[in-house]
Amino acid sequence: MGYTVIQKDFYRESGKWLSSFEIWKKCINPNLHFIYILRKAQQYSGKSVLGIFWKLVLRHYQIKYGYQIYPETEIGEGFYLGHWGSLVINPKAKIGKNCNLAQGVTIGQQNRGKLKGFPTIGDEVWIGANAVIVGGITIGNNVLIAPNSYVNFDVPTNSVVLGNPGTITPTERATEAYINNKV
Repeated sequence: MGYTVIQKDFYRESGKWLSSFEIWKKCINPNLHFIYILRKAQQYSGKSVLGIFWKLVLRHYQIKYGYQIYPETEIGEGFYLGHWGSLVINPKAKIGKNCNLAQGVTIGQQNRGKLKGFPTIGDEVWIGANAVIVGGITIGNNVLIAPNSYVNFDVPTNSVVLGNPGTITPTERATEAYINNKV
């Protein structure tokens, strides 16, 4: 069976494949509710009436929940918001599959210098609370960015980043037991 992106996102939370009705019931959780609305806004983006409707609904919930994530942002399936709280993602950033973001995370642009641009984040990346990722950098696959870390440099696959300024520690087990129910 081909699962929808929304089903894959919700699978990350429960480890179960849910029907549309079961997904709607889980929308009492603010994180899941926001992901549902974000994915609908992405699905219907464009100039259709449904696209405009979902974009307006998304704007309401961006303000209500404090998530600044836009439908233009490329986000892979299996997206997971760990906690409710302020979150800022530049619309030109790219995020891979099975990524977890905690509260207070900023993924933003850098406006000058050699790393001018927007981050590209690989698959299976766990980003801890209040981490800041900025610039035209690339974060590899299987990377853990510890809480309160500042990352304005490329991070290779299979790494842990810790601190401000961030330091990289290579490890094959970077996100083991941090990213569950992968799709």
